Amino acid sequence: MKACGVEIKSNEAIICIMSKENSLYDIPQTRVQKLALDNAGDAEEVKKFQFTFAKLMEDYQVTDVIIRGRALKGKFAGGPIGFKVEAAIQLIQDLNVQILAGSFIKKELSKSQIDIDFRDTGLKQYQEQAFDTVFAFLEGH
Repeated sequence: MKACGVEIKSNEAIICIMSKENSLYDIPQTRVQKLALDNAGDAEEVKKFQFTFAKLMEDYQVTDVIIRGRALKGKFAGGPIGFKVEAAIQLIQDLNVQILAGSFIKKELSKSQIDIDFRDTGLKQYQEQAFDTVFAFLEGH
């Protein structure tokens, strides 16, 4: 199973692709670590973002996309452009897209038998939340 964890920050989708086979995890090198929606008010830009994201998932044979859930209101609420990014990803055909709550991610990470030190993954620091999201998803399956 190959999955992609996504953390949405502002107008960016920060990604981490990971596969799990026979209880072995693999994090392939990807050509990009984040994708940005530059002008959320322009329908063509949204379509371009959606196409680019879908192509990236196709190229790496990703079947599941897991988006880290964000608050809808309050101090830590996600911004409107972020929700547009989320919707663009959710509407991609042939991808199983799920949103995982932060509490679920925390619970799965705490009960995991595998302890992966993020510094040993070779990922960039800003990818840590996306990594935690996809790792929690794979641990739960």
